[in-house]
Amino acid sequence: MQPGPLADVRVLDLTDERGIYAAKLLADLGASVVRPEPPGGDPLRQRGPFHEKTGVSLWYTWFASSRSIFTCDPVDKDSLSQLQQLLERADILLTCDGGFALDALDISGARERHPALVHIAVSSFGDQGPWRDFLAPDLIAGALGGAVAATGVPETTPLKTFGELNFMVSGVYAGIAALSALYHARATGEGQRVSVPVHECIASCLEQVLMLSWYGGKMNRGRILPRQGGTHWSMAFTVMPAKGGAIMTTPMPDFDAQLAWLAEEDAQQDLFDEKYHDPANLPLYIGRLMQVMRQWVAGQNPEELFLRAQERHAPYGWVLPIERLADNPQLAARNWFVPFDVSGEPVNGPGAPYRFSATPWKNAAMAQVNGDDVLADLGWEASR
Repeated sequence: MQPGPLADVRVLDLTDERGIYAAKLLADLGASVVRPEPPGGDPLRQRGPFHEKTGVSLWYTWFASSRSIFTCDPVDKDSLSQLQQLLERADILLTCDGGFALDALDISGARERHPALVHIAVSSFGDQGPWRDFLAPDLIAGALGGAVAATGVPETTPLKTFGELNFMVSGVYAGIAALSALYHARATGEGQRVSVPVHECIASCLEQVLMLSWYGGKMNRGRILPRQGGTHWSMAFTVMPAKGGAIMTTPMPDFDAQLAWLAEEDAQQDLFDEKYHDPANLPLYIGRLMQVMRQWVAGQNPEELFLRAQERHAPYGWVLPIERLADNPQLAARNWFVPFDVSGEPVNGPGAPYRFSATPWKNAAMAQVNGDDVLADLGWEASR
């Protein structure tokens, strides 16, 4: 196989759960990524779920894959010296505030000696502001960032997003920041420190909330988004219950085509009333149209309706429960699930969220490197 697109990039990974996905994205693209851990082991190894036979963390196996791992004791002079040498030879430093060994490293000195070094600093709330010293686990990050407030429906309490989606978001942003800053450093020789606050990453993803805040007055809906589950701010996208399941439906981008489809099945009710086709009554029309569609969808098989919608170029989405995701034919056709080695046991897990035509994606198991000569084992002897 050809080397990955980041085969000549060296990354020192000092992240916790807020930024570890960024390190995985870079490692899977071929970068040489090394992750030190304390003598007692990385605390993230204790995160579940765990493999039923080996007891090994499946979470850590996936997030720390394609990584070189070595044990480092920051209070040991020789061990700390190796870690500092890795920093001096790295292209990218990934950190999370309060992370392992950060207080012991001379990062500012390394940046002075290596001006092209890129430092991506992930934190809960950034370097400035009244919350800069606060911490936020995923649930709190989602609540304060606004993601939790918009979930659920008015009759229920707010819902936590699945897994640790908020930290996946901050990981993606940190990965993008690392590549952008590296591009700049390669072009100009100028590295930089980039602050990536989880709080701002989450807020920037709330398109359905921000649009209503900015334009709600024009739509006569106010500026606060009510909790409305899977409903888009426009009210024209929503998840609807169907016979034996659920499906995400929308009349967009072609309202007339959706109305014609309903008419073909004699399900249009009063939607041809002239009042609904007055441009001034568009919000009224959308509300009524979604009511009619909800009644129509309730009697449909979600898989069959999804396939029929695809034939009509209607962007419906069949909602699968998590336990059925492994059977998704689209993911299977793209070889989405790939084998991971968990202490000698093969386990299928998610593959690459992208496809490159010329350079491969590759997932590799974690590799333990020799603590006596880490630089040699990694091939990082030469300085950058």
